[in-house]
Amino acid sequence: MIQKLNKTTVEKIERPVKILQFGEGNFLRAFVDWQIDIANEKGVMDAGVAICQPIIDPEKKVLKMVEMLNEQDNMYHVYLEGIENKQPKKDVRMVKSVMDSFNPYEEYAKYEQYFLSPELKITISNTTEAGIRYEEGDDLTACPPKSYPAKMTALLYKRFKHFAGDPTKGLVIICCELIENNGSTLHEYVIKHAEYHKLGKDFIDWVEANCHFCDTLVDRIVPGFPRDTINEIKEEVGFDDNLVVKAELYHLWAIGGPGYKEVMKELPLDKAGLHVIFMPSIKQFRDKKVRILNGSHTGMVTMGLLMGCETVMDAFNTPDIEKFVNEMVAKEVIPMIEEDQAELQAFASSILERFYNPYIKHMLKSISLNSLSKWEARNYPTVKDNWFKANKVAEYECMSFAALMAYYSPKSGFEPDDTAEFVAYIRNNWNSEDLEGTVAKIVKESGIFTVDFSEVPAFIPTVAKYLKDIEELGMAEALKKFLA
Repeated sequence: MIQKLNKTTVEKIERPVKILQFGEGNFLRAFVDWQIDIANEKGVMDAGVAICQPIIDPEKKVLKMVEMLNEQDNMYHVYLEGIENKQPKKDVRMVKSVMDSFNPYEEYAKYEQYFLSPELKITISNTTEAGIRYEEGDDLTACPPKSYPAKMTALLYKRFKHFAGDPTKGLVIICCELIENNGSTLHEYVIKHAEYHKLGKDFIDWVEANCHFCDTLVDRIVPGFPRDTINEIKEEVGFDDNLVVKAELYHLWAIGGPGYKEVMKELPLDKAGLHVIFMPSIKQFRDKKVRILNGSHTGMVTMGLLMGCETVMDAFNTPDIEKFVNEMVAKEVIPMIEEDQAELQAFASSILERFYNPYIKHMLKSISLNSLSKWEARNYPTVKDNWFKANKVAEYECMSFAALMAYYSPKSGFEPDDTAEFVAYIRNNWNSEDLEGTVAKIVKESGIFTVDFSEVPAFIPTVAKYLKDIEELGMAEALKKFLA
């Protein structure tokens, strides 16, 4: 029998709200709130979360989410499926860490009550990549201000005033937005707003000394509400849960910043056995993750599409693509990262294992968005390092760039999802009779890339050689020849 999901059917421990969360979406609920729930259960934390809707929503789409959370007394299930040690695994958890959720545009008094609470220790946000932006003159006296940096500035200023500059009432401010230096950027904009609005040196000094802005890297694939299978899932869990979030098993949270040791005390998720890593700076860790995980995605996505694959799983069920990605990472990517090689191999294995997950439909077409700039950021550094540090040609990376070019060529039959003028340039300058000249023109003259790849002298002729094979043999046979 399926029951309603609320406090009449489920016992829920009331916990002090120590975390104010800006964002009510699937990702934060399946990543952050799920981890807080585990830490609470294991006794390493006793923290409740209050969810604040970050943007005004005239069509009331987001408000509906807040209403739905409140209807279920802020409880919901996170439904994880994936592969662990090559075996399928499932984990279903009813999350009870969220104590409240509200719309600050309609319930400003409640919002203020939370951000002025002496129990509040942490703010966490995922306001999308566009959320951390500086809007000059944003009204800090609005209830609440419009942009997220202005909201945070006003919140901290009122807190500073309310507690008369008490150094113990600063906050840990954690950003999960998918931009580089997310916390540092928010910090910069808060100080900029404080200076623009003349909030005073005392306030700025208090922020600098007592508030810890964290840069983070978050990693978990969260497809969200399982519309296709929701009835079966409701039967399985026994509750009429309309906020189920589906996600992969894998999770990783790297948190860095100058005050990271203070953050560890307030958010001891690692002590609950969760994959959370604290460090002074996440730059090196970000670079490693980008090269291994994102570089693998970008390295094989156009290859997979040219071979008729639709998802990452389809691609990894194609033995030649699987072999190509694993060898590229082992032979070219890992040796160029200056860390313990055995640890890197283990890290790479845990990341690449996710590609085999049959429960997550990770579409290659969506991963292929803006592949030109992605390849430059994620894959070219490996080409450069192999040449200048090891005096060798990164053949696998060159083959991946050849596949990228073949996908963007006028002969591919595909319409790449990328900057229209870049796609047009490649197609208008394509000459199958002179592929080396074509590649040279694209990497040196097009303005598509910010780096001239010909600084690696072997790059253009190597790419052209593999591109010729792809044009003459087709992607599948060219790959077979490459791996032979």
